[in-house]
Amino acid sequence: MMETIKKFKFPILMVFVFGVLAVMAPAVAARSTQVTWDYFKEMALILPPVFILMGLMEVWLPKDKIQKWLGSGSGMRGGLISLVLGTLPTGPLYVAFPMTATLLRKGASITNMVIFLGSWAALKIPQLMVEIKFLGISFTVLRFGLTLTALIVMGFIMEAILGRHDVMEWLPPEHDAMMTKQPDKMKM
Repeated sequence: MMETIKKFKFPILMVFVFGVLAVMAPAVAARSTQVTWDYFKEMALILPPVFILMGLMEVWLPKDKIQKWLGSGSGMRGGLISLVLGTLPTGPLYVAFPMTATLLRKGASITNMVIFLGSWAALKIPQLMVEIKFLGISFTVLRFGLTLTALIVMGFIMEAILGRHDVMEWLPPEHDAMMTKQPDKMKM
């Protein structure tokens, strides 16, 4: 029983807080219920196609190609590919995280994945078009340049910090079965 409580302590705490909120401020509780339901529907519509895409990436993208195009030796070409891949899609940022984990497992460099995630979050083409319309081209070009420079610097810093490890123990294992069967052998 205690093990189950420890395992689900955050959901239990959330239910408790919601219960207190429902008693103390019913209008706020009703609004939070609506927001939670809206996010649940959004994720229920977005995540299944993402999981299908992740499965297809596992099968269709060979490891040697990922290492060649996005790996440590890819240089500026890998950074440019990461930038383009990050600026093209539309959708929430949480879609990019499983893609990044898959690419890292297949040999993509940490620097390129930081550029990919950062450009997904801050340099999307539709976002840039709206920014040009409302803030002007000079502001947008300056912000794009500064953001890209910051992403490249952050990528190198993350590579220096996380690249020190012989194995990427910070990266979660590929399958849950690996965690339960071999928790001490989660080496890549």
